[in-house]
Amino acid sequence: MTAKSMNMSERVSPRAIGLRMSPRHELSPINPRNLLTSLPGSPPLRRWVTRLLGAGLATAAYLLCLPWDLRNRPETPGAINETSPVTALGITGLALTMLVLAAYFGFRDRLVLALLLVAGPPATLLYVSFDAHPEPDAAILPLPLVWGLFALVMGAGVLAVAGFARLFRDSEA
Repeated sequence: MTAKSMNMSERVSPRAIGLRMSPRHELSPINPRNLLTSLPGSPPLRRWVTRLLGAGLATAAYLLCLPWDLRNRPETPGAINETSPVTALGITGLALTMLVLAAYFGFRDRLVLALLLVAGPPATLLYVSFDAHPEPDAAILPLPLVWGLFALVMGAGVLAVAGFARLFRDSEA
């Protein structure tokens, strides 16, 4: 034994002794390439923080794009139409944000989790906002049916975009 081999404080890289490392271990935590790696294969902390951030972004997009105004008031006295803070620009912004998040999580994660993370929070907040109305508006359809229709449209859109993005992940591997 040599003096150099007995010195335990000296670090030996795994490649120096012939061990092969997977590409996942070669990536540093702040490397931008980590943003496109598969989430099921990443460390648990990074995986769950990314998923929580995605659900938080979907929630924030809903709250910013569709503000709540529980004071439904008629435009003119005796009118059936009521004003609402929801605008076409807000709906478009929410839809685009959800589609981008669906593409990102469809590329990186499982389809079911993309559905839960992206469409789940807005659908839940929409239900809460519908449930907060003291009485139904002068609408033809009951609010639970309207909520179910909107939740179905959001979920179908998220699944379609996530599935399309997943096709690109499989071609990269």
